Amino acid sequence: MEFSEFEAVQYCFPSSNSSCPKEVRPTAVYVVMYISAAAVVMLTVCGNLLVIISISHFKQLHTPTNLLLLSLAVADLLVGVIVMPFQLIILIESCWYFGHLFCTIYNLVKSVPTCVSVNNVALIAIDRYIAVSDPLLYSTKITVKRACSIILFNWVFSLLYMLALLYFSGNFTSADGLNSCLGDCMFLINEVWVIIDLLAEFIIPCSVMIVLYINIFVVVKRHVKILSCLTDQNNSKISSTSERKAAKTLGVLVFVFLLCLVPYYICSLVAANVSTSSSSVLINFLTFFLYLNSTVNPMIYALLYPWFQKSLKLMITFEICSPGSSLRIVHIECN
Repeated sequence: MEFSEFEAVQYCFPSSNSSCPKEVRPTAVYVVMYISAAAVVMLTVCGNLLVIISISHFKQLHTPTNLLLLSLAVADLLVGVIVMPFQLIILIESCWYFGHLFCTIYNLVKSVPTCVSVNNVALIAIDRYIAVSDPLLYSTKITVKRACSIILFNWVFSLLYMLALLYFSGNFTSADGLNSCLGDCMFLINEVWVIIDLLAEFIIPCSVMIVLYINIFVVVKRHVKILSCLTDQNNSKISSTSERKAAKTLGVLVFVFLLCLVPYYICSLVAANVSTSSSSVLINFLTFFLYLNSTVNPMIYALLYPWFQKSLKLMITFEICSPGSSLRIVHIECN
């Protein structure tokens, strides 16, 4: 009897004949899902907020590279605060309860920080490549002012790009498309824009990352080989360890980026030609999986930096509130 009770068909809006069906789960499952959802949101918000406070507070960290990290953290924070809660409600309740107008606004709001975040990952790869391949001229090529201009351009471009994608795909004009049934909120994207988005927000950034990080690894390996010839055996072992650590870090960066983005874009290509309820559920899940990149980013791009660990210690001990704390040295080598 219990099994049949949970399998009974329910609807998002029982009083409406056009309501979407609602997936029914046991109460215990709902509790576990909401607790897990709250933990993911808190982890995303807190992780990125710590990065923002660290880079904003300590003047030593006001460098071009860290400004890119700051932009990335702000975008990921917006994902955690604005986007993830609603996406998790859709996953758990399998219904959209917030109306057509907010559905349109939500589709725009959730897309812009995600676009900014992906572009920031590629920009960080470009920044690191220039720093490694041409360290003597890096400070003249990449200045704080130039980094701020690039960051501003990235945010403006992402906003305009997503407005164009949503408009030309009918998200602002087709209420029936956005809500195939009452309780649904679809992100419309036509076949042409699927290809454009695949190129602009996946293939190009991903290719930039992979190519540049491979080149970074080659340059670092060459530097290590030169240093090993000029130094003693102990320093050679240290260099070898550093090389392996760098290779491991680069591997993690590329792997997580691909892991979060590949499933979503493959499914988007399929869903553009096949529209079923099961594909809608899968898209919602993979969209959330894409947002998990915002949860992992502060761990990869910040927790691996020694300055973040020092900043975190100063925040935990409230030394960050002391006068002149913004002038503290939190890292010996800071580009």
